[in-house]
Amino acid sequence: MNFIFGKNNKTFRPKKSIQEGTHQYDLLQKAAKTLGSGDLRLAVRLPEGEDANEWIAVNTVDFFNQIHMLYGTLTEFCTDAACPVMSAGPKYEYHWADGEKIKKPIKCTAPRYIDYLLTWVQSQLDDETLFPSKINVPFPKNFLSVAKTILKRLFRIYAHIYHQHFKEVCELKEEAHLNTSFKHFIYFVQEFNLVERKELAPLQEFIDRLTSRDSSRSGASAGGGAASGSGGALASASGGSSVEQTQ
Repeated sequence: MNFIFGKNNKTFRPKKSIQEGTHQYDLLQKAAKTLGSGDLRLAVRLPEGEDANEWIAVNTVDFFNQIHMLYGTLTEFCTDAACPVMSAGPKYEYHWADGEKIKKPIKCTAPRYIDYLLTWVQSQLDDETLFPSKINVPFPKNFLSVAKTILKRLFRIYAHIYHQHFKEVCELKEEAHLNTSFKHFIYFVQEFNLVERKELAPLQEFIDRLTSRDSSRSGASAGGGAASGSGGALASASGGSSVEQTQ
């Protein structure tokens, strides 16, 4: 597997890059410029005249890189001993299956699950038949289904971090970065209906708080103050267990 992180390493190169000079690179730069305005609702909208699949592809790659780096700063805390199951609080547990190499869901530690997950996502992003990088190469008919599965699974890393490692995030003073990244992710998947509400259940109350603040405080910065009160929101999450199934 490709994503075993070294201990105490705080900086990680993105595992998937978009080649400079391509239209997808231009889209990524456009997204970055809009993000700079602090209006995440505006930043996730499809730019006028652009292809929705290409926009989703570019942002999926970006979220993969963001989550990869965020989790990479926590690997000294997220160990087999500390996280013997992949969970998001006491009521949500995820078992891994990819439908190919592992067809029957298996219970594993959080580091192992996340390693499986990131390796699987990398393989999808590197597949030119699924995520074409060349101009005028069409996206396959199953692209949206694959993108939804990727984003659904990436959410689980956010959920694990918030439930199991938020204390360490705060100690590392990364809560503003995490909250801004997560809010951007949520606004994006909501904009294009990419993750079902039931999949967001482990963090639903927190999501409601995080997004409602933008409505009540127009013009506020994307990450400002988002961390406060998050612990209570996470502690009160409700629902049954969740088990990863094949695609």
